[in-house]
Amino acid sequence: MPNPRIEPLKKVLAVDPNDEVAWFGLGKAYMEDGHFEEAANALRQCVTVKPTYSAAYYAWAQSLHKLGRLEECRQVSDQGIEVSKKNGDAMVTKNLEMLKGTLPA
Repeated sequence: MPNPRIEPLKKVLAVDPNDEVAWFGLGKAYMEDGHFEEAANALRQCVTVKPTYSAAYYAWAQSLHKLGRLEECRQVSDQGIEVSKKNGDAMVTKNLEMLKGTLPA
């Protein structure tokens, strides 16, 4: 059964396509359902709308990792580490560094 949060979030985005919180929520809901391609697309849109949304970079990188898109995962992780350090989001920085550490050299 699809995540019950998906349709309401899509409705919010139909009204306001620049709602970064809705994009993030949609991405996370897709991740919970194992739909990592849709998650990656929603989370990419989240950081397009709000490039300083640290947690979205981490979720986006996780989705790419699940999809086996490791070079893209590395790039998003690098961007996210830069953003999260600027924001002072130490936990996001740590999580991105740990995820990046699992990638092959």
